[in-house]
Amino acid sequence: CFSGPEILVLLGAHQVGKSTLMEDLEFEFMDSLKIRKFNLEFPDDLLFFSKSEVELFTELTSESDVLIFIDEFHYLKNASKIFKSIFDLKKNIKIIASGSSSLEIHKHLKESLAGRQKIIKIHPLSWNEWKQTGGNLEEFLTMGGMPGLVHIKDRDEKIEYLSQIVQTYILKDIKGLIKEENVRAFNHILFFLAENQGQIISTSSMANEVRMTSKSIDNYLNILEQTYVVYGLHSYSNKLSNELKKSNKYYFYDNGIRNSLLKNFKLPSERKDKGFIHESYVFLELHKKLKANIELRFWRTKQGDEVDFVWIEDLVPIPIEVKSQYQKSIPPKSLVKFMKNYPEAPYGMVFNENRNEDVTYKEYIIKYRTFDKIEV
Repeated sequence: CFSGPEILVLLGAHQVGKSTLMEDLEFEFMDSLKIRKFNLEFPDDLLFFSKSEVELFTELTSESDVLIFIDEFHYLKNASKIFKSIFDLKKNIKIIASGSSSLEIHKHLKESLAGRQKIIKIHPLSWNEWKQTGGNLEEFLTMGGMPGLVHIKDRDEKIEYLSQIVQTYILKDIKGLIKEENVRAFNHILFFLAENQGQIISTSSMANEVRMTSKSIDNYLNILEQTYVVYGLHSYSNKLSNELKKSNKYYFYDNGIRNSLLKNFKLPSERKDKGFIHESYVFLELHKKLKANIELRFWRTKQGDEVDFVWIEDLVPIPIEVKSQYQKSIPPKSLVKFMKNYPEAPYGMVFNENRNEDVTYKEYIIKYRTFDKIEV
């Protein structure tokens, strides 16, 4: 690690732990490298970066063996150009920058820093991380995995903390991306997605529901995805003409944030949407495990056959169903139908509350796993 010039970019939603990670890295390297720190939410630091590009370049490269931290770097319009110039100088200068992302930053990172930067996406805590704090699964499904919750014991304080994150996102991040008069419409879309999380949605149906144009819906969905608030899941359609090809499902990046939007913090066992809570949890756990050779999709035919998720690793699909409880002797019909149509699938999976075994049904291997064991 850090064997020459390097640009490390930490991206993720508000309060997922980017700044804390940067503090840990500072402590790790403070004895071997000179440290310079900036937070562009602080007026003095933002003023420093308002200088000309030449002045900034000169000041930031005046020494070698330096580790430069830039928190909230998405406020810096010419960030990628400055980073590129420093990297190409080939001095031993490392940059670690964090941001909640924006459309412009994404564009510049791809166009100007290709091959020069390493992007790391920071997620809320996983279940394996959360349970190390002593929390239980029911609480995790209800409050989510935002790291700041770990040190809050009171239930009402946790709810207020999550509400503040939602309000900060709407009032600060979104204010710079959409016109002020459209904030109410944007809130409508947020609530609609929270209510319909995990359900198959088309842009046209959403446009009719919230009374907006499809173009506006696409724009707002893009903003939500680029700021890591929701993840869009596309359909899997490789062989059959009757498979859905353009529909999507959407999941919030954290169950606690979704519950804050819905203003519903009942435990899953007390809720009508218990199945969708479990499905969302499985999605988020799987999403955190994605690598460059892995995709995650869902499968649905026009006749209504549906598999919640398809894990595709090195082009090999594995169908996954989520069932709160499943005691039937035969596996879900759609799972078997998928494996019949895609015989290259080595096995199917069913995540559930209480069953943990491998069974063979006809020629198909089905792996049942409880919710505390999300592995493929």
